[in-house]
Amino acid sequence: MSGHESSYTPTNAFTKWLDTRLPLVRFAQDTAINFPTPKNLNYWYTFGGILAVCLVIQILTGIILAMHYEASVDGAFASVERIMRDVPYGWLLRYIHANGASMFFLAVYIHMFRGLYYGSYKAPREVLWILGCVIYLLMMATAFLGYMLPWGQMSYHGANVITSLFGAIPLIGESLQTWILGGPSIGNQTLQRFFSLHYLLPFMIAGAVILHVWALHVPGNNNPTGVEVQDVAKDTVPFHPYYTVKDAFAIVIFLIMFAVFVFYAPNVLGHADNYIEANPLVTPAHIVPEWYLLPFYAILRAITFDLGPIPAKLLGVIFMFAAIAVLFILPWLDTSKVKSMRYRPVAKQFFFGFVAVCLLLGWCGAANPDDAVIPALQGDPKLVVSYTADGQEATSEYKGGGEAYIDAKRFMESLPADANPSLSAVPAPTFMFRHFSLILTFCYFGFFVLLFFLGLTEKPKELPESIHKSVLKRHKASASAVPAE
Repeated sequence: MSGHESSYTPTNAFTKWLDTRLPLVRFAQDTAINFPTPKNLNYWYTFGGILAVCLVIQILTGIILAMHYEASVDGAFASVERIMRDVPYGWLLRYIHANGASMFFLAVYIHMFRGLYYGSYKAPREVLWILGCVIYLLMMATAFLGYMLPWGQMSYHGANVITSLFGAIPLIGESLQTWILGGPSIGNQTLQRFFSLHYLLPFMIAGAVILHVWALHVPGNNNPTGVEVQDVAKDTVPFHPYYTVKDAFAIVIFLIMFAVFVFYAPNVLGHADNYIEANPLVTPAHIVPEWYLLPFYAILRAITFDLGPIPAKLLGVIFMFAAIAVLFILPWLDTSKVKSMRYRPVAKQFFFGFVAVCLLLGWCGAANPDDAVIPALQGDPKLVVSYTADGQEATSEYKGGGEAYIDAKRFMESLPADANPSLSAVPAPTFMFRHFSLILTFCYFGFFVLLFFLGLTEKPKELPESIHKSVLKRHKASASAVPAE
């Protein structure tokens, strides 16, 4: 908690000597053991500890895998196969690392949605939220760079699609794309710099995490009520043992789920085409990134129209990056003085709608943009006969498969020679994933606009006076619900 006094007392000559020169023990005691933490935190708050474990797992497994990986076009795919087949427990390390990325993003999405629901981005925690967004952006960059390293079909062509987006930037686009690739096209130089950056960025993430934790310890934890700590003695408990035990239990449950994927379904979250060596001459029928990037990929593909002088490709890139950038300014977009959506009934409903929009965007990102969203509701195509009658253009439509074609041909034969009839097939109007993605994209940005106006107009519920009174009230309500024997 901000300004809380240290309770650490050195117990012997060595700790006294160390404490006056490098107070590591005091720092650990004050930040990880005696740190006063709100007593009403639920299990949604355990994902910070889970994310720390995921980061350590990714760094350790990544360092070992890097010892056996060869960053070259000729050897990358073979080195991954060698890791899987010849390196002792290499298969386990690779599956932990690959699935660990998915677990990392799963935990970070839950962590971010929790922060959004309970208003953890509001004052005095704006810097805490912004640092979290920086970590998320670094995670996305690291995941994209790592996706290319196996040098499979999806790795190569996915990287080709994403790097080509930089070419859409006016004036500097082509030069920027060439600089990123290290040349005119993807090759050895691209793979080497992607590998180097993929190795570097996790340590940058670790540094940002340290700042994130530091920014957390200045104002202290938020809590489900959104009410700040008023009385440290009554509203808080020491972080250890109360939350170390709670976090440890949640971490064990999470690792069990993690292990299920590693040992029983290690490839279910990946793409089968990535087990085919990259071939620049053969493009997969449908290029998709990993599942945790699908919502932003859907936003990118949803924009198929030009906006004035801005071409569709550049506009899609702008919308995709704006979907991330809007998170950075969220503390100032939400104008409500109440933090927790537990006490904001209207904003709460829109929050769950926003979660649904994000999930649906992921679904759209995984689908072919030109496929029908609901094939069963797609109409039948029709044949249209265009002809001239009395000097005017006229048409006649026919439906019904083969019978429609026969009827259309008979009608054309019955027309006079000067009618100049022509036959064309018109596909039925279809509500495609591209259209659905566009609607969801506007819903995504609309949520943040709504937060701005709801903060000005919504009447919140009555807030509890303090954290400890909220906890006591909830305990009394639970006790009264239990029938007497």
